[in-house]
Amino acid sequence: MKHLLNIFFVLLCAVCVSASYADGLVSPRIHNNIVEIETFAPNAQEVLLCGDWLASPVSMRAGDDGRWFYTSEVLLPGFYTYTLRVDGVTMADPASPYVIRNVEQLYTYFIIEGAHADNYQVQDVPHGTVSMCWYRSSLMDSNRRMMVYTPAGYEDSNVSYPVLYLLHGMGGDETAWNELGRATYILDNLIAQGLAKPMIVVMPNGNAMQQSSPSYTATGVERVEFRLPDSYNAEFEQGFAEIIHYIDTHYRTYTDAPHRAIAGLSMGGYHSHYISANMPHTFSYVGLFSPAVDARAQLEYYGNMDAKLQLLKDADLRLYWIAIGETDFLYDEVVRLRKRLDAKHFPYTYFESAGGHVWSNWQYYLTLFLPMLF
Repeated sequence: MKHLLNIFFVLLCAVCVSASYADGLVSPRIHNNIVEIETFAPNAQEVLLCGDWLASPVSMRAGDDGRWFYTSEVLLPGFYTYTLRVDGVTMADPASPYVIRNVEQLYTYFIIEGAHADNYQVQDVPHGTVSMCWYRSSLMDSNRRMMVYTPAGYEDSNVSYPVLYLLHGMGGDETAWNELGRATYILDNLIAQGLAKPMIVVMPNGNAMQQSSPSYTATGVERVEFRLPDSYNAEFEQGFAEIIHYIDTHYRTYTDAPHRAIAGLSMGGYHSHYISANMPHTFSYVGLFSPAVDARAQLEYYGNMDAKLQLLKDADLRLYWIAIGETDFLYDEVVRLRKRLDAKHFPYTYFESAGGHVWSNWQYYLTLFLPMLF
């Protein structure tokens, strides 16, 4: 509760500061792939900008009228987030309405247009529908929420669709891929361009001890935490069949492996790795985005992987896709996984990008992965 009150206090300060801005202040401003950020903090001693394109926080330039300024280098097309740190208090940019939540922190975001980043924005194309669904998990003894994307035209047709199960990382929840990952925009745009097949995409909450994203639980307001207990106790993975059953009985789906895919980022890559290995005849397409793959707990579910991977290899596996950034902190785990797969002559496709453990990479990986499905 104290943590949530602190967030409320920061937001209240941001609103008050925003109300005192001089007319005409707009932040951020983008031109020629350069972003300019400006804030008004007349009594501040220091204002730092913390951006996911920066190696470390940078000091903003102080003006003569209480304003502080930052101008970036030329940025590549992509999705970027940042916060301001005013005399030690971290907040989203109070001059911008483009704010998203990542775990317990609010961030301002912007998009540098061009190339694959154009797929991250709303375009004038047919749009799918995102539903917030609840299902009952007998294994976890709780009602749990997930988000389900159905492509444009689903409601007006009688056809069945393939399904992608798309899993978030540690600290995320069922909203992460939709809001931070821009997944529904990417799907709408790639499907409209004929680059991806129309599909249903299921985004469940992968935290075994959490029913849903904050403020949507039956227990009311709770502290938002990055590391939730029992993240790697195999309950979510063992209960995954309940999610598949719900989707297959409530939506028009193809129910065979060639029409099912599973993919995830970081912890979601961990889940995808072990779920697919323990359910070898369920998915023909597997995507691991910056995955954690080393077993985090000594449990039977995570053990005997050589034999399980052999069964997956012998099943109707059509794509096993691994992607990671060259500076990602999980890079060495992926190296070990690839060595294991190479030793078994296990077929996989590997993609390495610049950058680290950031959403701009995972969005990019999704735009590459979707056209290879079904």
